[in-house]
Amino acid sequence: MRVVLVLDHAHINGGQAKVALDSALGLSARGHAVTIFAAVGPVDPRLEQAGIRVVCLGQDDIESTKNKLAFAAQAIWNRKAAEALGDELQRYDPADTLVHVHAFAKSLSPSIGVPIAASGLPCLYTMHEFFLVCPNGGFYDYPSEAICHRTPMSLSCLGTNCDARSYPRKLLRVVRHVGLDHVARLPDLFRHVITISALQERVVAPLMPKGTLFHRVDNPISVTKAPPRSGPPGDFLFVGRISTEKGAPIFAEAARRAGVRPVFVGDGPSAAELKVRYPESVMLGWKNAEQVQALMREARALVFPSIWYEGQPLTVYEALAVGCPVIVSDACAGREAIEDGENGFWFRSGDPAALAAHLSRLTDDALADRLSRQAHERYWAGPLTVDAHLDRLEQVYERVAREAAGRRPIVGARAGGRAAATIAAETPPRALR
Repeated sequence: MRVVLVLDHAHINGGQAKVALDSALGLSARGHAVTIFAAVGPVDPRLEQAGIRVVCLGQDDIESTKNKLAFAAQAIWNRKAAEALGDELQRYDPADTLVHVHAFAKSLSPSIGVPIAASGLPCLYTMHEFFLVCPNGGFYDYPSEAICHRTPMSLSCLGTNCDARSYPRKLLRVVRHVGLDHVARLPDLFRHVITISALQERVVAPLMPKGTLFHRVDNPISVTKAPPRSGPPGDFLFVGRISTEKGAPIFAEAARRAGVRPVFVGDGPSAAELKVRYPESVMLGWKNAEQVQALMREARALVFPSIWYEGQPLTVYEALAVGCPVIVSDACAGREAIEDGENGFWFRSGDPAALAAHLSRLTDDALADRLSRQAHERYWAGPLTVDAHLDRLEQVYERVAREAAGRRPIVGARAGGRAAATIAAETPPRALR
C-alpha cells in the first residue's frame, strides 16, 4: 500500500507531528510506500534516511511568518498547498493508495480537501484536536477560562470571543470554517475518522455527518520498560505548557493549601506570574524526553490538572509507564487511563480544594508506593507501543481501502458482462506516472 500522510509540519514540533512522523517511519519499515506532504520545514532527516518521499512546500506557520496579513489569507485558503497536493495525488492509483490527513490548521488550510476529493483516493482523518468541527479547534473559551459547550458556528458561537488572542482572529477562523464546511466539505469527505479517546468521540460524534465511522487508534508511547522505582517518592510534578487552560495555577494553589512543593517542568505564559505568586514553586523549564522520564520515575505523582478537553495526553501514559501515579482532572481524556484510587486519582476540574485533598492523601509514602506499583503493572499489561499503534493503523487502513474498492466501478462490466468485469478486476494497478 502507498500511504500519503498530510500534515502541517515535516518535523516534530508537537504531539501531532510526532505521531504522524513516527507512524511514517514505522509503516515504511513494515514495507509500505510512504509519502509525506507538508507545508512547513525543515524536514526531519530520518525520513530521507528511511527512503520516504517528502514533499515540503517551505511555507510559514503563524509562529514563523513575517507577514501576518499574507498568512491570514493562507490560513483561510492555501492555494499553493491545494495545487501542489493535487499534482502529487495524480501520481497515485486509487487501487493501492490511501490519503491520511493528520493536520491542516496551522498552515495547509482546508483547501487540501478539494484535491483529495478530486483524486478519488480513499482517505481518512485523525482528530488530534477539534478543528474539523470547532472554529478555534479546542471547544475552549479562553477569555472565560472554561470549556465551551456552544454549538459550533451557531449565532451564540459567532457572537462569542473565545479566541486566545482577539475577536478579529476568531472571525478569521470563522471564515476559514465556512470554507472548510461549505467549499472543501471536509466533514463529508472524511467518512472515516480516527479518534484517540472515548471522550473525543463523544464530543464530536453529534457534530459529524450521519454515517461517519469512528476508529479508535491510541497514540504510541515511547518509553522503555524498566523495573518500578525502589526509592522513596519525591515531589509532585507538573509537565507541559504552563498556562491557564492546562491548569497550572490550580496546581500551584492546591499545593500551597496542601503544604507541599509544586515542581513545574516546562514553560508558558503563566510561568512568570506563578513564580511571583507562589515563590515556593520550582520551575525547571523544558527538559528532553529522557530527563522528563527520569523526573517522573522519582516523583510522588504527576499532576495533570487540565481544564479543557485533551484528546489523549501522552504525558499521563508516560508517567504510568515509569510507575508514577497520576492525579488528573475529570474534564480531560487523561482520566480514561486512571482507575480512581488504584493508579492515581480523579479530581473535580478547576477545583484547587479537591486537588489539594488528593495531594494531602499522597503525602502518605505507603499509599504513594502502592499506587506507583499499580501504575507500572497496569500500564505494562497493555502498553501503547509503536507496534501496537501500527497494528491497529493497518487494520483501519485495510477497512478504508476495502470499502473504497467495493465502491469503485469495474471498468467494462456493463459493456462486456461478467467476463469483462473479471478481466478488469484482475488487471494490475497502473504504475506510478
